[in-house]
Amino acid sequence: MTAPDRSLLRPGMTVWIVLKQDQRTGKRTRGVIKDILTKSPRHPHGIKVRLENGLVGRVQAIVEE
Repeated sequence: MTAPDRSLLRPGMTVWIVLKQDQRTGKRTRGVIKDILTKSPRHPHGIKVRLENGLVGRVQAIVEE
């Protein structure tokens, strides 16, 4: 599974992210995007975002609801 490009992400979207402390295990956290922090169009480990609850991590997948 490849991480989504920045162009697919918008504030308010629900996504799965991997937090910095969870990178070794790959444990994912679900949340709603508040801010997109990565400026480049894509990143091999996922676009870095800040969630509405303040957590920061890299997007692994968009939640399809």
